[in-house]
Amino acid sequence: MATTKSPADLTITPRDRRFGRGTAHARWWMGGDPVATAFYNALSATFPLGEAYFVESVKAFRDDAPPKLAAEIRAFVAQEVAHSREHLAFNRRAVESGYDLSRIEAGVAQSLALTKGRPPILDLAVTMALEHYTAIMAQRMLSDPHAFAAADPEQQALWRWHAIEEIEHKGVAYDTWLHATRDWSRGKRWRVKALLMLLTSRNFWKNRYANMLDLLAQDGITGARAHARILWFLFGNPGALRTLFFPWLAFFLPGFHPWNHDDRDLIARADLDPLLPGAQAA
Repeated sequence: MATTKSPADLTITPRDRRFGRGTAHARWWMGGDPVATAFYNALSATFPLGEAYFVESVKAFRDDAPPKLAAEIRAFVAQEVAHSREHLAFNRRAVESGYDLSRIEAGVAQSLALTKGRPPILDLAVTMALEHYTAIMAQRMLSDPHAFAAADPEQQALWRWHAIEEIEHKGVAYDTWLHATRDWSRGKRWRVKALLMLLTSRNFWKNRYANMLDLLAQDGITGARAHARILWFLFGNPGALRTLFFPWLAFFLPGFHPWNHDDRDLIARADLDPLLPGAQAA
């Protein structure tokens, strides 16, 4: 029987914050950079529907979960619901700044429609893979002092808050997977999770690339120039994809667990950041 490997003293704390209410943000809120803005706007456009999918995928296996895991699932759900709410508000501000997100949102809805009727364990595996992505992206955001240094302060606070909670609950989907597959062999469990991670990664980056092209075209950046700028952002500087490669690869190693790397120190430091207490409490 698989056992949870999350720290016994881990506390998952929903921080019910609100950001940017009653304010507009600059069209290129990431330091005047249209490419970085396109990347994060594209991510945010996927979050409301995507995080609702994560919640339902994990909740499907909560009924017989042991008490500690059941409590962590409840906290995970509370955090993800707040994330969806705040990114809906963020997305409205992006639309108010002149962007059309409707094609991105329709693409997410279409992708999720394809999951109807398939075994819930596959949805949980996809959620586990995407939660690994959100966790390693969050780790990069909080550990790199330059990641959001040029961002609009209110949006910086939103993304840092989101990153804190993604790290904090990074083991929930994985532990739910371990519990749900406790009667599987280690080999079967690895094969399924590895295959779903590869398929999820292909779709994730293909879709985000297309989303960035869509948003950049709305800024008049098209053709070879758009492709070159996206590729430099992903693989050059800041290397949004390049810097994730080794943390991503760790997912395939024997004995992997998200909490093999305990980065609660990042949460502790970020929780003291003056940007976060300045956000509106719910």
